[in-house]
Amino acid sequence: MNTIFRKSMLSVAGLAFAGGVFAGPIAAHANPVDAKPVAAAVQSAPKPQGDQSRISLNDEQTANVKAIIAATKKAGLPERAAVISIATSLQESKLENLGHLGDMNDHDSLGLFQQRPSSGWGTPEQITNPEYSTTAFLKGLKQVDGWQDMPLTDAAQTVQVSAYPDAYAQWEQQATDLVGQYWNS
Repeated sequence: MNTIFRKSMLSVAGLAFAGGVFAGPIAAHANPVDAKPVAAAVQSAPKPQGDQSRISLNDEQTANVKAIIAATKKAGLPERAAVISIATSLQESKLENLGHLGDMNDHDSLGLFQQRPSSGWGTPEQITNPEYSTTAFLKGLKQVDGWQDMPLTDAAQTVQVSAYPDAYAQWEQQATDLVGQYWNS
């Protein structure tokens, strides 16, 4: 057998094996054709990871929660996107629309999500507008394949690229509660 043909055959065999490894578990759980239909289960939010933090919110923070929810609805995204957005803002700014903090500032980070003009998030005026900053965050979130089903901290970190990637998880329960409270109001 020549080398090219043998390598081609090994590649095909490898792809067939990989397909079986990945598709096998899916096929093993597939319903047979003659199976009776069952009601679709409503997907519940994943259980929050790790220890949870919670803060009391003032009127400004509550208004920012409502602005994040409104921007999420306007973008046509589900409640899970609002939960991820609010948890991210809780971590980044405690839901406060932060301006330049001088020496305490992380580079040129501003607003609810601590977005940076120098990183292309927008102008300082845009980034400190809650609707704009939320829409910018959501635009990044929509580009993350599978964000709907991944742990909150992974989805948030993929968009934010934080030095503290696991910190978002601690806010998931409060963010979930806030979305539950204000989504339909």
